[in-house]
Amino acid sequence: MLRQYELVERVLAYDPDADEAMLNRAYVFTVQKHGTQKRASGDPYFSHPVEVAGLMTELKLDQDTIITALLHDTVEDTLTTVEDIERLFGPDVAKLVDGVTKLSKIETMSESERAAENLRKFLLAMSEDLRVLLVKLADRLHNMRTLHFIRSEEKRRRISRETMEIYAPLAERVGMYEYMREMQLLAFEQIEPEAYATITGRLAAIRNEAGAQVDSIALQIKQALAGSGLRVEVSGREKHPYSIWRKMAERHVSFEQITDIMAFRVLTDSEDDCYKALGILHREWQMIPGRFKDYISTPKMNGYRSLHTALIYSNAMRVEVQIKTQDMHERNEFGLAAHWAYKQGGKSDGQVGWLRDLIEILDSSHDAEELLENTKMAIYQDRIFAFTPKGALFQLPKGATPIDFAFAVHTNLGAQAVGAKINGRHVPLRTALGNGDVVEIIKSRNSEPQLSWLGFVVTGKARAAIRRFVRQKERAEVAAIGRKLYEEIVERLPSKIGKKALADAVKRLKMATEEDFMFAVGSAKIDDRQVMEALVPGSAANVPEENWPRQQRAIAVRGLTPGMAFKLAECCHPVPGDRIVGLRRPEKGVEVHAIDCMKLADGVDADWIDLSWDARTDGAIGRLRAELYNRPGTLAEMAGIFAQNHANVVNLEMTMRENPFHTYEVDLEVRDLAHLTRIVSALRASDAVAQADRI
Repeated sequence: MLRQYELVERVLAYDPDADEAMLNRAYVFTVQKHGTQKRASGDPYFSHPVEVAGLMTELKLDQDTIITALLHDTVEDTLTTVEDIERLFGPDVAKLVDGVTKLSKIETMSESERAAENLRKFLLAMSEDLRVLLVKLADRLHNMRTLHFIRSEEKRRRISRETMEIYAPLAERVGMYEYMREMQLLAFEQIEPEAYATITGRLAAIRNEAGAQVDSIALQIKQALAGSGLRVEVSGREKHPYSIWRKMAERHVSFEQITDIMAFRVLTDSEDDCYKALGILHREWQMIPGRFKDYISTPKMNGYRSLHTALIYSNAMRVEVQIKTQDMHERNEFGLAAHWAYKQGGKSDGQVGWLRDLIEILDSSHDAEELLENTKMAIYQDRIFAFTPKGALFQLPKGATPIDFAFAVHTNLGAQAVGAKINGRHVPLRTALGNGDVVEIIKSRNSEPQLSWLGFVVTGKARAAIRRFVRQKERAEVAAIGRKLYEEIVERLPSKIGKKALADAVKRLKMATEEDFMFAVGSAKIDDRQVMEALVPGSAANVPEENWPRQQRAIAVRGLTPGMAFKLAECCHPVPGDRIVGLRRPEKGVEVHAIDCMKLADGVDADWIDLSWDARTDGAIGRLRAELYNRPGTLAEMAGIFAQNHANVVNLEMTMRENPFHTYEVDLEVRDLAHLTRIVSALRASDAVAQADRI
């Protein structure tokens, strides 16, 4: 553990103007506040914040960041308050400490909810000052270094999974590769101990068997470059155990089948020398097609710059080579921290683009699970590059679609997307983008995000925006159903009411707005009796169930989106013209059934609503079963009947194959019951069809 004078001397070595007295006071404060607290290792607890501060000095961060590192656990683990911090160390330090501090343990929250709320607070603080992230990453790194002292295996695994899913990717996204690699390695050891032991053991064996081989290859690379007049530094190493494990898992190969175990780093004096070195290496050894990446001309989102290539060395050995300048190397290893030297006074040069996306996800996410899921997507590591027609570059996860691209450009563009062109060709919206694709989004002001998009988008930003729109539309449609139900309930009151009665009812039920009231009615959060009593106190309190006024008219269903406020039951597939009834359950919307549906008996726990089809209803999907003779052309004849009757086939499935018949179930878009009946009649009249029925 760093002694007090050692920590202060480290800071003064790169920042002679630092307030020595303030640093000493912060060190003493954390020692006193943590007092006799112990870590799982048995060490004094204050050794942890001191070591975190030491990590910050290695990055040469400013005085406020060092003090924040020393104090970052005092608010959570001692009686110290943020106000105490502000009084003693100033508002800037207090704000940073508050950002790093986790929320107090709230017993009523689940583990995922606590994790999500901690992450929410952390990301909001980070958006205001990125030093919060730097301290948090150092805090997590030191905790991972001492994780083995925790006795509970489950707790070690939980912390490791959180590190692997959240903090290591965050370190990668800000370019702090040293932190990322070490966190991944320590987490990998806990999550997959057998795989960790196997891979590290095999790497150690390779090191012993061919220890001189790495140095020999590095020397030959250096000689080849020096022979062309380049001054370079070359070093080699085995690849990171976790990256080897990921490659084995992704490619479904064994350790022996991984050919590029060795990686070499070439450091040059200038950017021009990087490209010269690349040309020399490609002339000297055969390069592997598809493995060259130019991150100098097109840096990664986190600012990482380098040339990557893979070569076939002697005896078909494959090696990876990274070529960069010394300055690029330093910035690549410590990323964001390299731009945050004390000289900058701790002032950010503006929000990072991906960080803005995270903040948008915070605003859009509905619950803990959704926040964690979308955040993990947003910080996912593997990226591709895609361009707008005007040449603007966007980085997206592998597997991203035009919808992901549209939301990356702007939320409004994503919401209005109706089509896309990739490299000038029209493509479906679910098409996966490739590296270097030029993407043009076709939009319409009348368009809106579709629920089905959630089945193929891969970015957290797109998923969060779509879900937010779906929730808003669902709420509006549930409120629309609630208003119709409210109007019907009003007709059953013993006397007429005015507009003021509704406003009074909203207040009596302690709801914020009339919209909230209608939503509560539509989602069955309040029942008819509560509504009546709120509108006219005393009108329903003493009415016995047998005398309770029943629904007097059916509620018309039109203009609502299936799957939002209501859904058409798949057991009976009701279409306009069928007599229908709705089953309403709290928080689940209204399920619409045909009145003769056998599944209605399962709705004893639901509130039954009398429904009717509005005269302007646009149609629905009907399902029928057809038995066709097993001979050539019968399926085509059935399809021809659908076409002649202007019915679109949504789904067709063969359910039975038994000579001399084939049985199919078909979902059709039809206008109404009469339309579906005509189709069934036409099928029955066909020589190709043995039997046809609606189901």
